[in-house]
This record gives sequence, structure tokens and C-alpha cells, in this order.
Amino acid sequence: MTAALEQARLAAARGEVPVGAVIVRDGAVIAADGNRTRELNDPSAHAEMLAIRAAAARLGSDRLPDCDLYVTLEPCTMCAGVIAWARLRRVYYGAADPKGGAVESGVRFFSQPSCHHRPDLYGGLGESEAAMLLKDFFASRR
Repeated sequence: MTAALEQARLAAARGEVPVGAVIVRDGAVIAADGNRTRELNDPSAHAEMLAIRAAAARLGSDRLPDCDLYVTLEPCTMCAGVIAWARLRRVYYGAADPKGGAVESGVRFFSQPSCHHRPDLYGGLGESEAAMLLKDFFASRR
């Protein structure tokens, strides 16, 4: 989660919402990124999406069953869908997102009968630091 938090700090420095994500395989980070929606003018450029795309390209596969995702904020519905399609093994996330999250909040994507793959889920990892990054970011813009 330390690497994901660093990606979140880098995203904030770029003026992006501070969310960071890393993909880990066999104990090594194989992909990492932070939000880039504004930079790329792409609403799908969430940290998770970018890290999953990079990991899939690096491994030459659309499936990542032996990989784990660490992300600083609870994934949204879009990201949860891609997590399922990529067949990630585990998802570790920091802060819960009652408004936009889709894992423990909102639609609870992985609990739906139509969800074809359910990763192991671990919330609250680095939660206070992740939440503080977000709180400070939005406070500075109000």
C-alpha cells in the first residue's frame, strides 16, 4: 500500500484526485499509476484502470489471476467491473468511498449474482493516510 499511497501523492501533485494503485505479482510491483482523468481528458483514466492496463500489457494477457491490486480508495463500479474481467486474485483498498465506491458501498458489485469473478477483498489498509490525502486535496480546492 505504500507504493499506492506514493502514486496518490503524485496524482495530487498533478492536480488529480489523489488515488493511487499498484499491481503486485509474486511480491513485486509490476504496474503502478495514479488518477489521470484530467491530464488525459479521459473519464476512465482511474488509477486502477491504468495500473490494470499496464499490468496486462506487461504480461501479455487480459487475465491477471496471480496478481493483486492495492488501491488507496474503494473502487468504483467501472473499476470493479474491470477487476472482475481481469480476474485479479485480491484487492486491497484504503479508504471506503460511501458516495462512489462499489465494493462495500453502493452496488456492492462483487456480491451481485451477475458478477462472474469475485476477488478476495481487504479494506481499510492505509485507510487513515488515504483518507487524509483526499480530505486535504478537496479542502484545498474549496
